[in-house]
Amino acid sequence: MSPESHTDPSAPAAPGIPVTAAAPGAGSAPGAGSAAGAAPAAMPRNAGAGTYLLGAVALAAIAALVSSGLLWQKLNTIQEQLARQSADAGALAIEARTMARQAEELVRDTAARLSVTEARVGEVALQRSQLEELMQSLSRSRDENLVVDIESAIRLAQQQAQLTGSLEPLVAALKSANQRIERAAQPRLTPVQRAIGRDLDQLTRATVTDTAGLLARLDDLVRQVDDLPVQNAVALAAATRRLTPTAPTPGAIASAEQAWWQTMLQRSWEVVRDEARNLVRVSRIDQPEAILLAPEQTFFLRENLKLKLLNARLGVLARQFESARADLSAATAALNKYFDPASRRTQAAATALQTAQASMKAAELPRLDETLSALATAAAGR
Repeated sequence: MSPESHTDPSAPAAPGIPVTAAAPGAGSAPGAGSAAGAAPAAMPRNAGAGTYLLGAVALAAIAALVSSGLLWQKLNTIQEQLARQSADAGALAIEARTMARQAEELVRDTAARLSVTEARVGEVALQRSQLEELMQSLSRSRDENLVVDIESAIRLAQQQAQLTGSLEPLVAALKSANQRIERAAQPRLTPVQRAIGRDLDQLTRATVTDTAGLLARLDDLVRQVDDLPVQNAVALAAATRRLTPTAPTPGAIASAEQAWWQTMLQRSWEVVRDEARNLVRVSRIDQPEAILLAPEQTFFLRENLKLKLLNARLGVLARQFESARADLSAATAALNKYFDPASRRTQAAATALQTAQASMKAAELPRLDETLSALATAAAGR
C-alpha cells in the first residue's frame, strides 16, 4: 500500500501545512486527473517539516532545561561562595577588632614608654649641660684660672678684713696675687698688676683700727680685773704680803737654825710691829664711796667692770666704736673711783684703757675697685 491510500481527506491539516481542496466539479473539469495526483505528493513534505519543528522545539526545551540547570548550579555555587565570603568577612572583622584592641594597648604602652623616654632624655640633656659646663671649666686656659683664683682670693680677703677690721688680709692677698702674676709672665695681665700696685699703695697709706690688737688688750684687761686692789683693802694687802712666803735669804737660813722659841718670838714681834704701824694711817680719799664699799660688794664691783670691758669688746667686733668708747670711759671712771691709784697694776690698767680709746677709729676699709675692675676686664678677654 502506498501512503497516499491512508490519507484521510476529511482529517484536519497539520498546523502550518497548507491544505489543497478540490474545487466542486473537479472530476468533471478537464485536467482533474493531474490535480488529484499533485495533492498526495505535497502531504509527505508537510509531515517532515512538522517533525523537524517538534525536534527543534524539543531540542530548545532540552537546551533551556540544561541551561536552567547550569544556571541553578552556578547560582548555588555563587551562594556558597557568598556564604564562605561572609563567614570569612566575619572572621576578619573579629580578627580586626582583636588587632584594634591590641593596637590600642600598644599605643598606651608606647605612650607610657614615650613619657619615660622623654623624662630620661630630659635628665640626659641636663647631665649633658652639666658635663659641658664641667668640660668648659676643665678646658679653661691657665690665665683664666689664674684670674678666677686671684679674684676669689681678693673677695675672701675683703670679707676677712670686714670681720676683723684689719688690713692684713687685703695686703697679703694683693701681694700673693702680684707674685703669681709675675710668675705667669703674661702680657695681658699687666693692667691687673698695675692696678694691684696702686691698691697696695692705697692700703699702705690707710689707717684703720687694729681690731685684733685692740681685742687682745681688752682680753688682758678682763683677766687683770681680779688682781686690781681696791682702795679700802690696804690693810688686807699688807697682811697678805706678810703671810706670803718669800725666797729664803742667808739670814733666814741662819735663823732657821735657832731654837723654836726664838722663831716664834720673832714672828710675834713682827706682827705687833705691823699692827702698831697700821693703827694710824693718814691718806687722801677723793671718793668716799670707795671707803664705804663693803668687802662682799667687791666681787660685784669687779664683775661690773668686766661686763663693761666685754661690752666694749662686742662693740669693737660690731664696728660700733662710739658705743665701745663709751663703755671704756665708764670702765675708766670705775677704775679711778674704786681701785687704788697708787698700785702699779691699777696704773697699767688705766694706761691700757686710754690706749684702747685712742686707737679706736671709725675709718672705713679701703675698697679694691681698680683691682676688681682689671680682673673683670681680663676675665672677659678684652
